[in-house]
Amino acid sequence: MTDSSAGPHGYSKDKDAHLKRLRRIEGQIRGLQRMVEEDVYCIDILTQVSASTKALQSFALQLLDEHLRHCVAHAAQQGGPQIDAKVEEATAAIARLLRT
Repeated sequence: MTDSSAGPHGYSKDKDAHLKRLRRIEGQIRGLQRMVEEDVYCIDILTQVSASTKALQSFALQLLDEHLRHCVAHAAQQGGPQIDAKVEEATAAIARLLRT
């Protein structure tokens, strides 16, 4: 269950910083493509894959933190069945992150 229509999202106040971070990650991925094109040593590429993966995981954790502090906290203040839905949504997101 997603609530894409509800007002500003938890990440909205830091949107520019998030976009900057994602562009940096995009640059890392482009760097990986270049490394493969240039036949760079496997271990060096794997090192960069690890760095890119960690960057994405860090971004995901920041986004999750903002979701919990904004969206879940707001639902808790409102009460009712919405809090259960938001907690289930966050739990599912955490489960997806752990599978990666």
